[in-house]
Amino acid sequence: MIQFRNIVLATCCFALVATGAANAQSGKKRGKAQKATAAEVPAPVAPSEQEQQISEMLFLDGVKFYMLEDYNKALQLFQKAYTLTPNNAAINYKLAETYMVLKNPKAATPFAQAAIAKEPKNAYYYVLLAQLYTEQKQFTEAAQAYNDLMHNVPDSDQYLFQLADLYLSQAKYSDALKTYDRIEKKFGPMEQLSVNRQQIYLRQKNVPKAIEEGEKLLAGNPSDVRYFLAQAELYNANQQTEKAIVTLQKALRMEPNNPFAHLMLSDLHRQKGEREQSEKEIKLAFASPELDIDTKVRILVDLIRQLPNRDIEDVSLELVDLTIQSHPEEAKAYAVAGDLQTIVGKKSDARNNYLKAVKLDDSHFKIWQQIVLLDAELNESAALVKHSDQALELFPNQAIFWFYNGTGHLIEKNFDKAVKALEHGKRLSVAEPELVAQFNMQLGDGYNSLKDYKKSNESYDAVLAQDANNEHVLNNYSYFLSVRNENLAKAKEMASRLVEKFPNNPTYLDTYAWVLYKSGNYKDALKYLEQAIALSDDATIVEHYGDVLYKLGKKEEAIAQWQRAKLKGEASAFIDKKIKDKKLYE
Repeated sequence: MIQFRNIVLATCCFALVATGAANAQSGKKRGKAQKATAAEVPAPVAPSEQEQQISEMLFLDGVKFYMLEDYNKALQLFQKAYTLTPNNAAINYKLAETYMVLKNPKAATPFAQAAIAKEPKNAYYYVLLAQLYTEQKQFTEAAQAYNDLMHNVPDSDQYLFQLADLYLSQAKYSDALKTYDRIEKKFGPMEQLSVNRQQIYLRQKNVPKAIEEGEKLLAGNPSDVRYFLAQAELYNANQQTEKAIVTLQKALRMEPNNPFAHLMLSDLHRQKGEREQSEKEIKLAFASPELDIDTKVRILVDLIRQLPNRDIEDVSLELVDLTIQSHPEEAKAYAVAGDLQTIVGKKSDARNNYLKAVKLDDSHFKIWQQIVLLDAELNESAALVKHSDQALELFPNQAIFWFYNGTGHLIEKNFDKAVKALEHGKRLSVAEPELVAQFNMQLGDGYNSLKDYKKSNESYDAVLAQDANNEHVLNNYSYFLSVRNENLAKAKEMASRLVEKFPNNPTYLDTYAWVLYKSGNYKDALKYLEQAIALSDDATIVEHYGDVLYKLGKKEEAIAQWQRAKLKGEASAFIDKKIKDKKLYE
């Protein structure tokens, strides 16, 4: 008879001879009872030699398609082989395996069971059955499959490890621990067993037992710093702070620059209220490039959440400097430094670090946003234009960058560019009414500077329709109307509302006074300018004060105020002519 060749696994070969022999033996059973049963249920007919040969060819073709990952075709061939030789263990095994890869463990299970029944000494069959049970979440049956394997197959104790993992995945910690004991009895003490036991005890919140297991690990691995760090954590979790400190000190004698030991010591000293020692240890940790950037960033973010806080501000600033020193090519280092410095008021330093961050990685929208925000807060309009231009190259559809670009150009008196940028950003913001209002507010200023007063008024009116008390618009709109001697009644109404709400704001007092001045009410204008002068010595306010005095016939006092305004360096273009000619020009 032709024997099957070994396919894939030596243990998965056909056993047709054995099958035939088994069938032959079944006809020789003893006893009348057995003969009666045989008469009632005919014994299965053994496959002919030709059927066995056809089955073998079908099986081999099935294996080829299986290896080509055409599992449906392989399944068809294995099924045909099975109809000819259903008692063959290898065919049953491959049917089960194919059903498994086709995600049908339920259909696979009977074939895996049949393979074991036919060939109970084959370990692979038990492993497959255990996998199938596991797929179906029949964990008890899966565990039994492993136990049957080790009972029936000699020298198979290595499968205890899979059994332990199975118990662990079900959170059957007691069974897992018993299995570890079986492993240790068979193979002797193993480091990984102690680690696994320790993990189980921690999951059970049994810290004392975890500590006990950790002490075994330390005894068996006296030069492995990892176990000292882990043990220190356990001591700390069990309120054994001093033991934790001693353990970490031992670790540092082996590795003096170990950043994780220094970090843990910092935390332990902080718990004890030893702030100076805690800060010393965390600085040592941050100075090490071995402490990864992500860990440092997480710690710094936690510190940022606690700011502003004078107690931690100085050490936080030192830590961001150390982070940059140890990770000079990491954009994250500069970005987190910028975040922290922004909060503590070091805006220029923050902006510079953000700029270094985008040189290394320019893909972060929020960092660019912080840059332009800081440019604006630092009143650096040229930088605002430059950086918003750079941001727009990367994020052309982000309206906020068009806003800051337009604002920068507005301050730089590039009014055409300002209006173009603001109008473009406004179109991008149609779905955000509040942002549209911000654009209109700046457009009102821009169009006024371009002497397109109609569009300026329309922009301001659009803001007030949405926010009737917008301070910027009420002030600028009323002032520009007064300068143009246009709709002074409206200008007065808007300016008076501001003064009523903010009676101590010198800018608003000056605006209202100027509206009164333009209306010819010099006496009331003087009253409000005197209030403004008491609060501020701004050059414009001082010059306006001089103008009102001149109108009231106080020429010498007026000239004195004009001279004072000129010293401020921010007066109008007429200031020199006013002083020289001792005459009012507007």
